[in-house]
Amino acid sequence: MTGGWKLAAIGDEIAAEPAAALAVMHEAGVQALELRSAWGKNVLELSDDELRIVQQEAAARGMPIPVIASPIGKTPITDPVDHELARLDRALAIAEQLGAWGIRIFSFYLPAGAVPEQYRAEVLARLQQFVERAARRGIVLLHENEKLIYGDIPERCHDILASINSPWLRAVWDPANFVQCGVRPHTEGFALLAPYIAHVHIKDAQLATGQVTPAGEGDGEVAETLAALAARGYDGYLSFEPHLTLAGERGGFSGPEAFARAVAALQRLLAQLPAPHASS
Repeated sequence: MTGGWKLAAIGDEIAAEPAAALAVMHEAGVQALELRSAWGKNVLELSDDELRIVQQEAAARGMPIPVIASPIGKTPITDPVDHELARLDRALAIAEQLGAWGIRIFSFYLPAGAVPEQYRAEVLARLQQFVERAARRGIVLLHENEKLIYGDIPERCHDILASINSPWLRAVWDPANFVQCGVRPHTEGFALLAPYIAHVHIKDAQLATGQVTPAGEGDGEVAETLAALAARGYDGYLSFEPHLTLAGERGGFSGPEAFARAVAALQRLLAQLPAPHASS
């Protein structure tokens, strides 16, 4: 029971084989696929034929693919930008082929020990290029907060979003990633970023250890954030990225059993909340 909330999942958290992952998602009541990889290949490396197979498998279960979970911007800020622009062009073509409205991006890893403000201008210049390309294709870029990148804490996420100030750049809210940066997400970041949130990742973490947990079992203030989203009339997806078995810089994995735990944990939280359209 989701009470009017829309649920998605990054399918490769369950299984590398799309059909197997989608079967588990469908059984769990998940309504959409967020595509990060398939058959062990990153989404940007999938051929058009492979993408068609994934789309057919999803469509057979009534699932759209609203978001492409690309790794664009999860690269050093000191690397040339041309490689990322080429990857963005591929991601935009994939989004168009699959009918996705959004592409997840990041704001670049900084050198160890660097002062983030030293790289602010370069980060903004690169993301501005990304947004201009995406706007021409009618695709929204979704910046995800992630540890060790420029936009890791709420203030710098807001700096990016407010400085570029485009409807083609919105925010992914990932509470676990904020926790792993020492942030209490709802207390310290929600009011600042709420106007920009267009996609939400469901995973939690503990402040003391950084350990990833099911929603509501860590310090990510997931229940508080969901209540605030409901009050705002949030109409985007809650997308499972549980990371319960493996969590790393390049992604994570949960498997079917841990994924089921993640779904059950979220359902317990949602059962205590109003539907997101209850007020706005």
